[in-house]
Amino acid sequence: MPTDVTPEPQRPERPVSESRVEMVEIMFPNDANPAGTVMGGRVMHLIDVAAAVAAGRHARTLCVTASADHIDFRSPVRVGDLLILKASVNYVGTTSLEVGVRVEVEDRKTGQRRHTSSAYLTFVALDDARQPVVVPRLGLETEHDRRRHAEAERRRLARLIARGKEFPPGPPAAP
Repeated sequence: MPTDVTPEPQRPERPVSESRVEMVEIMFPNDANPAGTVMGGRVMHLIDVAAAVAAGRHARTLCVTASADHIDFRSPVRVGDLLILKASVNYVGTTSLEVGVRVEVEDRKTGQRRHTSSAYLTFVALDDARQPVVVPRLGLETEHDRRRHAEAERRRLARLIARGKEFPPGPPAAP
């Protein structure tokens, strides 16, 4: 039986490990408010940068932020702290990617780290003409990768439902 649907070509797969990012920044007085704690907007900027690098490493093209649907600030960051940002791709759609970022501070004297914030951002991969482009599938290597992927799938479904889109589509509305 002939079909008019062309099957999608096999997309390459890229493992999570190839896109992991760890950035380290020293927090200076110009990053802070008058109370001496780093402004949330500064932390959000660094989260976006770390996430964009991870998304771009996976897609191997320009990726732009589509949304930042969840950012938790758990504890303050102070002037002089070392800010550690760890980003990795959690989920890949056709042209979009979810990246999770964990932010920690490191005490420069003891080396001890404290979790200060977490965020989930969605990016869209773009080609040279700035049009969405298909990205490689995500290779899940570890149980940790699989857990993060499953959690990302749940967040994706919640985002779709919040926008009035269900996947898979729900039953037709009653007349």
